[in-house]
This record gives sequence, C-alpha cells and structure tokens, in this order.
Amino acid sequence: MTDSRNSLRRGLGTVVLAVYLTFLTGCTVGPKYARPSAVAPPAYKELTPEDFKDTDGWKQAQPGDATLKGNWWEIFNDPQLNALEQQVNVSNQNIALAGANFLAARALVRQTRAQYYPTITANPTITNSRPSLGQFGGVKTGTSSTSSGFALSSFTDYSLAFDASWVPDFWGKIRNTFLQNAAAAQASAADLENVRLTAQAELAINYFETRTQDALKQLFDETVAAYQDSLELTQLQFNAGLASDEAVAQAETQLEATQAQDTNLGIARAQFEHAIAMLLGQPASTFSLPAAPLEASPPAVPFGLPSQILERRPDVASAERLVAQANAQIGLATAAYYPTVTLSATGGFSNTSPTAWFAWPSRFWSAGPALAETLFEGGLRRATVRQFRASYDRSVANYRQTVLTAFQQVEDNLAALRILSRQLRQQDTAVRSAQRNLQLAQQRYQAGIDPYLNVITAQTALLTNQQAAVNLRRDQMTASVQLIEALGGGWDSAQLPSMRDVSELTPSANTK
Repeated sequence: MTDSRNSLRRGLGTVVLAVYLTFLTGCTVGPKYARPSAVAPPAYKELTPEDFKDTDGWKQAQPGDATLKGNWWEIFNDPQLNALEQQVNVSNQNIALAGANFLAARALVRQTRAQYYPTITANPTITNSRPSLGQFGGVKTGTSSTSSGFALSSFTDYSLAFDASWVPDFWGKIRNTFLQNAAAAQASAADLENVRLTAQAELAINYFETRTQDALKQLFDETVAAYQDSLELTQLQFNAGLASDEAVAQAETQLEATQAQDTNLGIARAQFEHAIAMLLGQPASTFSLPAAPLEASPPAVPFGLPSQILERRPDVASAERLVAQANAQIGLATAAYYPTVTLSATGGFSNTSPTAWFAWPSRFWSAGPALAETLFEGGLRRATVRQFRASYDRSVANYRQTVLTAFQQVEDNLAALRILSRQLRQQDTAVRSAQRNLQLAQQRYQAGIDPYLNVITAQTALLTNQQAAVNLRRDQMTASVQLIEALGGGWDSAQLPSMRDVSELTPSANTK
C-alpha cells in the first residue's frame, strides 16, 4: 500500500513538473519581431505613367509578384548571351563562394535546432583493479609489507552507463539563438542570390561592351578602307598634276592615324573578353568570343510599382533578415538575466561478474536538476543588452538605406534610358548631316573650290559622330541591364527559404 502511494506521488509530481516546464518554456523573453517600415514613393519620377500610384510615406513591405521572372537576360533575345549566362550560374567562383557560405550558415541553424533535444550517451567500461593495502590498514616497512588480516586480490568491474541531460528552454535562450542563426542563414541565401544577380549583370554588361568593340572595329575597318581609297585617288590626281603634294600628305596622315585607332581597339576588346572568362570561371587564355557587331536594341523593361522593390531585390531581403537577426540577439542577451536549469540522469548496470552484469540487482541510477545563476557580473548583461539594441537600430538604418539606394538606382537608370533615347535620335541625325557634309566637301574639292583639308575635316567629323552613335547604343544596353539589376532581376521574396527550410537536415528546393 505504501509503495502504491509513493508511486502515485511520484506520478503526480511528474505531471506537475511537466505542466510547470511547459508553462515556463513559453516564457520567451525579448522583443517580438516586426519588419521595419521602409520609404516607398507613390510612383517612379523618371518614367512612371500617371495611373501607377502607391501610398505615400513609410510603406511596410508585403509579398508581391516580380514583374520579371526567371532568366531575365532572355529579354535581349541573344542566343550567345543566353548560353554564357547559363555557364555563369554553374561555374562562377563568387557564386560558389556565396553558396558555400549559405551551406555553412544553414548547418549552424541545424546545430542550434539540436539544442532543443536531450543529449544521451552510452559509456560501456571494463576495468581491472587491485586496491592498495594502505587503504585497509596495511603497513609497508623496508621490503616487507603487512596487512591487518586482509587478503586483497585484483578484480574486474563490468559497467554500462547511460547519461542523459537536457536544458529546457525556459526563457527562450535556445529559441532566440535559433531565430538569430535562421535569420542569418536567410540573409546568406539572399546574399547568394545578390551575388548571382551581380555576376549575371556584369556578364551582360561585359558582353555588350565586347559587341560594341566589334561594332567599332567594323566601323574603323570600313573607314580605313574608305581612307585608303581616298589616298589612292589623291595620289592619282597628284601624278596627273591635279592635286598638291600637301593633299597627299594629309590623306596619308589621316589614313595612318585612323589605322592606329583601329589597332588600339584590340586592347579594350581583349580586356572585356578576359573579364567574361573570369566570370565564367575560366582562365582568360582558354576563352574566346567570336566577333559580332552590336545590333541589339534596348528592350522594354517592365518596372512595376515602386513598392515592389521591397520584395524583388535580394540585397533588400538580406538587409531585412539582418534586422530580424539583431532583434533575436536582444532576446538572447535579455535571457542571460535568468537562471539556466539542467535536468540530468544517469543509469545502467555494474557488476564484477560478467555473467551477472545485466542482472536486475546490478542496476544503478541517479537523477536530478541543476540550476545556475549569475549573481554578480559588474553590469555585463545590461551592457550587452544595450549593445544589441544599438546593433538593432544600426541594422534598421542599414535596411532603410538599402531601400533608398535601390530606388535611386532604378530612377538613375530610368532617367538614363529616357535621356539616351533622345540623345541617340539626335546623334543619328548628326551622323546623317556629317555624311551629307562629307559628300559636299568631296564635290567641292574635286571641283577645285576647296582644299583637301576640308575633306579631311569632314571625314573626321563623320567618324567621330558614327563612333559616338555606337557608344550611345552601348550605353543604352548597359543602362537596360543596370535597370533590370536595380529591379532585382527575376528574383522575388517568395524564393527566400523559410526558417523551416534552413533548419531541415535535407535541403528543400529553395535551399539547394
């Protein structure tokens, strides 16, 4: 009867303890996280139609669909660029580095998650021992030893012990550590996508730079051929007494100077090609890109609403996750004010006879809680909380600055595209005027009205304007790429792995 009462008391005590622990486990300390607000203008200043409006002031980010999806570079409709971009995703070493950083951050989350569970160890031992005679009153004098009637011999102890310990998360220390590391892993995932987007954009820009050099090379080759024809014609006229020696010298100078410029184009072309090789993860000496003049026109880039920037840029997502990390650090520092409780138990079997090793009388056990509390630390915990509150404020400011920078970059490139479009139309008109001027100068020279210097001047003006038109087309393509990059490419926040994703031992599709 007494044994039954004792068992009942122990059972009730266990239930009460379980309820108490469950209650305490929910007492997580520290501030509850709320995503900080960020400024979002009602519309883009540089190019937004009037009917695209949003709310004024600091707008809280909400999930939104990205206007561009997936492989954003396909908007340029260039098969060669498409193939190169696919190689960047596979072979770029900066992307590989960022990917490894994310895997390490995800593994740290998994380590933290393991702290929710008890630790259980097994310690089997077989020990052969012989006690000292001195332990039982034995005396040693010179070379002789005596004992008080004890007959001591060695013996073997067989033991199998199991140890279990668990630290209940009473005040949210483990939870806040988990939230901190999970947010850091999500920020690392966003950093990976930002590195990927940067590499993709750099490749596209270097690709269009290379194609621009090919277009300039074609222009200068054609110009050199035209100047060569002019020189030969001038020499024939000189031999016939219809042109001066000065005209021949001027034609030769014009040809040689243009040939030098033509040759110099190879430097920039080689450098852009080498930059592409580096982005592809290849040695510059093993990569070459066949020449093909730039013929593409800037596509119409869908830019959506300003508030969508908050959900479409991976650097903004990373900055927001760092705010969440800083918030969890405040909770972790606050939890240091409270005691740590450890529940531990040990049990097993021990016997000097191997045949009776696992007999029921050979069992042993011990169990009990342990509590640790810091009584004095000279204000360390208070200073730590203040430090992490300041870190939180810093991360909020960084988040908002990142958002402002994003809007600036979008506006910059919208303005660039709008102005470059107008400038290119004007430049094309200038090219046509220069072509007409050259025709008139050649006619007046052949008629003996003007000197050959006027032809040289007209040729130089035409080449300068043609070169400017090619460079403006390059600037348009560059601004298009930079606008897409500023809009976040084809990324959106739905692709960011959840806390469950980053804590799983087996990665999900969003974390591979």
